[in-house]
Formats: sequence, C-alpha cells, structure tokens
Amino acid sequence: MINFQSCAHKFLLTISLVLLLPITSAAGSSTCTCDEAEAQEHKTTEALKYKLVAIVSILIASAAGVSLPFLVKKVSYLSPDKDVFFLIKAFAAGVILATGFIHILPDAFESLTSPCLSENPWHKFPFTGFIAMMSSIGTLMMEAYATGYHKRTELRKAQPFDGDEESDHDHDQQGVHAGHVHGSSFAPEPTNSSDLIRNRIISQVLELGIVIHSVIIGISLGASERASTIKPLVAALSFHQFFEGTGLGGCISQAKFNYTAISIMVLFFSLTTPAGIAVGIGISKIYDQSSPTSLIVQGLLNSASAGILTYMALVDLLAADFMNPKMLSNIRLQVGANFTVLLGASCMCFLAKLEEH
Repeated sequence: MINFQSCAHKFLLTISLVLLLPITSAAGSSTCTCDEAEAQEHKTTEALKYKLVAIVSILIASAAGVSLPFLVKKVSYLSPDKDVFFLIKAFAAGVILATGFIHILPDAFESLTSPCLSENPWHKFPFTGFIAMMSSIGTLMMEAYATGYHKRTELRKAQPFDGDEESDHDHDQQGVHAGHVHGSSFAPEPTNSSDLIRNRIISQVLELGIVIHSVIIGISLGASERASTIKPLVAALSFHQFFEGTGLGGCISQAKFNYTAISIMVLFFSLTTPAGIAVGIGISKIYDQSSPTSLIVQGLLNSASAGILTYMALVDLLAADFMNPKMLSNIRLQVGANFTVLLGASCMCFLAKLEEH
C-alpha cells in the first residue's frame, strides 16, 4: 500500500513536469515588433501587476478550497453518515462535471479546430471528442486494474487452512468434539479496504485531471500581455479554483491518506496554477498561443483532462452516491442532492461567463 501511494505521488509530480516541457517548447519562433515601444512597456507593466495579484489570489483561493473539507471534518453534522455530507459531495461533483464540460472541453475544441492548424489531419477528424473518450476509457481501465490488483493481493494474503486439521486440533485439546468441519476456508473476513483503495485512486486520478487543466490556464494567463484580459480572470479563476479545490479536498479526505500524503496533494493542487502563471510570465515574450504547436499541445491535454474529469464526476462521484441505499430510501435527500449538483454546475457556468474575454 505504501509503495502504491509513493508511486502515485511520484507519478503526479512527473506528469506536472512533463506537461511544462512541451508547452514551454511551443514558445517557438514568434517575434514581437512594436512601433510604440513606450506604450507597450506601460501595458506590459500593468499586465504584470495583475498577474502578480492573480498568483496571490489564486494561491489563497486554491489552498482555502482544498483545505476546507479537512477544516470542517470534526463538525458533527458534516460527518460522512449525515445527509449534509451527501449534499456537499453532490455540489462538488456538479462543480467538477461543469469544469469538464463547460470550461475545458470548449477550449479543447477551439484549439484543435483552429484555422491556424493544417486542414489534414486536424480538420478531417474530431480529435477532441476522440481524446476525451479515450482518456475516459483509460481512466476506467486504470481504476479497474488498480482496484483488481489490490483485491487479488488481499486474496493471496488470505491463506486457506484445512478445516479437518483445525477441528482435529480442537478435539485433541478440549477432549470434546461437537462437530467436524470439512473442506478449506479463508481466515480473514472481507474488509472495507477495497473501498479505501478505490477512494485513493479516485482522488489521485481526479487531481491529475485537474492539474493538467490548471497548468494550461496558468501558463495562458501568465503569457497574456493584455491587462483587459487578465483583470476579469483574476476573480473568476480564484472562485474557479476554490470550488474545484473543495471537490478535490472532499475526495482526498475520504481516501484517509496519512498526513504527509495529504500535505503533498494539497500543496500540489494549490501551487499548480500559480506556478503555471509564473512560467507564463517567464516565456511571455516568446510564447505564441496561436502557434500550431501550442494549439495542438493545449488541445490534446485539455481533451484528456475533460475526459478524466467527466468520467470521475459521473461514475465515481455522482453515480456512487445517487445509487447509495440511504439516498434511494430518502426522497428529501434525493431532491436536495439533485438541487445541489445543479447548483454546483450553475456556479461554474456563471464563472465561465465571467471568464469570457
């Protein structure tokens, strides 16, 4: 189990580093020319000011959102066996689902259908939907194989013992033998460890999907030189990261990681977008968001991220809770959960409107 957690954390760290390389290399051969250098310098300075504000604001919002489920964990009416907990999870799932459908997938379509890309193959095949579909299937396979591996490991540890020998041994010791058990059986009884490992897989895969998107939006914001574009995004992305962090934090808290693992995952989420903005600032002079390489990299990564988040929201979060016997037997809880999932999705739709520029 420890090796699995360690490998998962190293995998997330490696993925984040790999994501930065192709996007940075996409900052290819664009050259900036300006007839009014002084005016351009003023605009750049103003844009930089808003970028620094965005780093601080998004960092605080991300940390607050992902930490919130841990801060309220000891509040009695928010415990996992209470109805309010189901409502909060439904709201978080709605946020994550809308993030995939409303925020990420349209950006992926826009990138991979851009007129800046060659007709063949990018306009001959729906790559956005294909990559999203394959990432959803890949997430399903990875989750199934990881859970299956853990289940098989449990069964191998449950060594069979011979019932005949056990009964005979009891007879010799006690002198009384009320019955004779035949065949073999397994000593340990089923535990909820499979649910625990499944929750851990869910939280790690979910963070991976969110991190991919966070890196891209961070670099895009940091590379922008227009203050009019950055200014409205500061508030919108801060709320975006807060709600997204709340959903992720809830999944991490259910996974019951140790303190070190929780700290790593919380820091990882909190720092990803600000780090992306910092990278964007560093390459803003050479980065061209409309270059073919940049569009392809962003489009493919956004498509994969959208597929992951959509699958996780629908299958691992919403379906698991909405089919829970406790919810199925309580009509008021069902109505409340339906309302909160729509509320979460509506909040992200509203933020998508604010992010338009």
